[in-house]
Amino acid sequence: MTPPLPEQYRQAPFAEDCAPRRILRLFSGKWTTMILHTLHLLGGTARPGKLQRSIPGLSKKMMTQTLRELETQGLIRRNVRQIMPPHVDYSLTDLGQTFVEPVELLYHWAIRNAEALDRLMPDDRSLSE
Repeated sequence: MTPPLPEQYRQAPFAEDCAPRRILRLFSGKWTTMILHTLHLLGGTARPGKLQRSIPGLSKKMMTQTLRELETQGLIRRNVRQIMPPHVDYSLTDLGQTFVEPVELLYHWAIRNAEALDRLMPDDRSLSE
């Protein structure tokens, strides 16, 4: 059972810089959680091509943009190996690894409530078929 939220988060108004609003901004990127979850499933590190092949529908442009945002936020790190040609891979930081846990909780909820999601978002269902 989850402990109750601190009092300041149990009643409105919520400050613009409060923790719940800040975490929602992290979740607002379309590919953020999927990239973090996929990196986790791939052992915490992956090269860009492997990452993109693992997430159908993710364009190279959006992947690059999201990876840059995640790097700026401190959730992933970009590693460049100085060989010819240079090799780049992305890995979860310690903070990124801890962020995967609540993401997976949401994914479990989505799986358990798939029928409700189908009713709420019927157009999204056709994307996975």
